[in-house]
Amino acid sequence: MGLEFPIERFSDLAQGIASAAREFGFHDARSCAEWLLSAPLDNRQIELLAGHLTVGETYFFRDPESLEILAEQTLPALIRSRRGARQRLRIWSAGCSTGEEPYSLAILLSRILPDLEDWEITILATDINPRWRQKAGAGIYREWSFRNTPSWVKEKYFSRTADGHFEILPSVKRMVSLAYLNLAEDSYPSPLNNTTAMDLIFCRNVLMYFARERARKVIQNLHHSLLDGGWLIVSPSETSHVLFPQFVAVNFPGAIFYRKDIQGPQTPACSLPAQTTGDAPLADAFEPKLETVTFTQGLSGPFLSAGNGHQPLGRDLGQRESPAEDVASDGYLEALALSEQGRYAEAAERLIEICSHDRAEVAAVALLARVYANQGNLSEALAWCEKAIAADKLDAGLHYLRATILQERGLLEGAVSSLKRALYLDENFALAHFALGNLALRQGKRTESEKHLANALSLLGACGAEETLPESEGMTAGRLMEIIAATNRASARGKESR
Repeated sequence: MGLEFPIERFSDLAQGIASAAREFGFHDARSCAEWLLSAPLDNRQIELLAGHLTVGETYFFRDPESLEILAEQTLPALIRSRRGARQRLRIWSAGCSTGEEPYSLAILLSRILPDLEDWEITILATDINPRWRQKAGAGIYREWSFRNTPSWVKEKYFSRTADGHFEILPSVKRMVSLAYLNLAEDSYPSPLNNTTAMDLIFCRNVLMYFARERARKVIQNLHHSLLDGGWLIVSPSETSHVLFPQFVAVNFPGAIFYRKDIQGPQTPACSLPAQTTGDAPLADAFEPKLETVTFTQGLSGPFLSAGNGHQPLGRDLGQRESPAEDVASDGYLEALALSEQGRYAEAAERLIEICSHDRAEVAAVALLARVYANQGNLSEALAWCEKAIAADKLDAGLHYLRATILQERGLLEGAVSSLKRALYLDENFALAHFALGNLALRQGKRTESEKHLANALSLLGACGAEETLPESEGMTAGRLMEIIAATNRASARGKESR
């Protein structure tokens, strides 16, 4: 899980293991600790353990200073920039606990967007803890979740249940999508978990649990998940000039937000004070290195497969006729490197130059589609993906790419058609089965979903657990099997609740 317990937090660790012992069937913490050390845990056991080693303490409209900045400055600027064009907003609550944070964001948008129904809103809420996700999915809360919360929140956006609790209104509940995601291990950004092209990411009271290097890796992945100009918002105790070198720190009254700047952090929008109230805890937890930390992610950007996994790279739309055209390959590799670093605008410039040639590489055309998708420019992404498919109609990976773009645009029937085409070309394409299973589940086609997920599991069972899957941004067969198992458990709980 990437969690770190320095010696000053050993009492927290002991308390967490003692609590977990009862659930795992042990009479005392020592027996449980010995069992934990004796063998690796499966995904379900890790989820349960996470619930005992982390704190899900939260409430509605927590940290009002940040929400006020969001309501009065950050969101209005985003709304103005999108109004009249593609009216789309994407927000991710990473480590959502029992759901108070993402529902607070949904309520906030409901208040400041009078034409909400004309907007394409995504509020993704992810957490590793199954019980917390289940509570968030139910949307029913006790009075304790409203401490320090303005009275109008309860009065306008909740209804009282027969047992005296408060249930969030369906119109608000529908705005939030709940999902499992392990920030320490899973690949993101990725179309597999809908973590691409985000405008805002809330990751509050999460980073403080991670070991130093894992925290830096998580921050880098969150940076890649944001659009240029997007915002990362952490808790006041997690702000640090050390941990976020790839962001521009913007100092608002009472809060610090981190912005992904197109030009990078060399020209900050404002200067941080010499010391802030939030620097001390993280300065104690992490070494104060001032240099920029750069991580090589391989091909882990949302659409950054170097190839489709089914065909070799370097295929041309036409045959090469002169050595001068080899320059395109060098440009492609440069663009690929820029994409891996999340420098999508620069990568797009290089790729447009390459793709302007009559004999552009299929790989370059497909990568340009992926880069545009990363930037949230889905119309251009789809157009370039269609060009790549026209050049190589038998490439299953390109049809899978088309499906991911269509799914991002909300065109689910088109996405299903493209995925079926990918499976026609490659019946062993496990990710296509997985994607079809998820789409069928979203459409309420439970039997069809179960069939596709079973097919995916069957194919994955023939792979080595550590084998990397084509088109997966580095995901292993074993990890996808765990995700499918978690999906099946969530589906089963949904059946039981009905």
